[in-house]
Amino acid sequence: MGKTTVAVVGRPNVGKSTFFNKIIGKRVSIVEDTPGVTRDRIYFDTEWNGRKLTIVDTGGIEPNTGDVIISQMRTQAELAITTADVIIFMCDVHAGLTADDKEIGVMLLKSGKPVIVAVNKIDSVGDLPMEYYEFYELGFDGDPIPLSSLHGTGTGDLLDKVCELTPDDDEPAEDDDSVKVAVIGKPNVGKSSIVNKILGEDRMIVSDIAGTTRDATDSRMENEYGKFTFIDTAGIRRQSKVNDPIEKFSVMRAKAAVERADVCLIMIDAGEGITEQDEKIAGLAHEAGKASIIVVNKWDSIDKDNSTVKQYTDSIRDALSYMTYAPIVFVSAKTGLRLNKLYETIISVNEAAALRVSTGMLNDILSDAIARVQPPTDKGRRLKIYYMTQAGVKPPTFVIFCNNSDLFHFSYQRYIENCLRDIFGFVGTPVKLVIRERGD
Repeated sequence: MGKTTVAVVGRPNVGKSTFFNKIIGKRVSIVEDTPGVTRDRIYFDTEWNGRKLTIVDTGGIEPNTGDVIISQMRTQAELAITTADVIIFMCDVHAGLTADDKEIGVMLLKSGKPVIVAVNKIDSVGDLPMEYYEFYELGFDGDPIPLSSLHGTGTGDLLDKVCELTPDDDEPAEDDDSVKVAVIGKPNVGKSSIVNKILGEDRMIVSDIAGTTRDATDSRMENEYGKFTFIDTAGIRRQSKVNDPIEKFSVMRAKAAVERADVCLIMIDAGEGITEQDEKIAGLAHEAGKASIIVVNKWDSIDKDNSTVKQYTDSIRDALSYMTYAPIVFVSAKTGLRLNKLYETIISVNEAAALRVSTGMLNDILSDAIARVQPPTDKGRRLKIYYMTQAGVKPPTFVIFCNNSDLFHFSYQRYIENCLRDIFGFVGTPVKLVIRERGD
């Protein structure tokens, strides 16, 4: 079952951040009595009754305002609503039903998404104040849920309702033998342009305004290299110092796309070089254990000499030192430069991620590796490695049994991993080693 994305929206200062903190049990959102404190969307993964939820805390919506910051917060909330499966519309019983609440309600009704009205700051659900009944006027299905974000009263009922409104997706998916390719990267690096070039048609809207693609979009194609499904992901620009942290929305979209993908194309703008934002987005693919290719786009616009490729490669390897396994391909979405090379690389890294090795062959390699470099010792105790077996693919996962996992230092694990890579390649994919003591 996939994750359900839940956006918590409402006017400023109705208690959204307090509710968010109560659910996740940490003070992640800043809570103050000043409207507009939560300026960026903040998301957090949690679980309720076996259902995985991604809760998105948004900046407050003020429908009619000339204030630039408030207006940007409204945009952020609208974007969160676009990606949500279920929306919690939070209101304040002390303020009653306001004109702004009604206007937000109209906006949410137009979204067509399931909406739960949560009436906050009700300390006793057994004795509802008269103001609670005003919120039926908003016209949403079901009863408004009385809630106290501060004390946690009613949060269980609210989350039960979220799960009730989320369809079960346990039905088996239809057979699809295409390679799922997530195109991820910061805004305006040419993600949509490269998908358009690959498809040979203007499937995505391409413009010089970063953030045109608001949702992840799937496009299928087949050519002489194989069948592919390209997932083009949203990229939203940080518009000012207000949004200086990496855009939570684009990361959330990239994260969802990465989870569905077999292979991730990490797009980098050749003109800008690799940035901190690129490193964070690449980290999503690495942490998810996905096969990855680093794609340097706009290569046609760079003045080159004999050392240009080496300089770019070195800077990328330096910044992404944890992803030395990922091949680097220099392309141009504009001219189609090296797109054929890109197809070949996608196929090869996907095959590497799905490679299975027999236990007998693994243990021959292990014996040879131990003979060449003796396992480490500590205070007279020597690490003894008994055998290795493959537990899974995507990424290739190997379980190694030994006498004492504390003696199996990271450096020796890296040595074993390098021995596996020397023999089998595993180009483009992380390799995961799980260390077990015999008897575990």
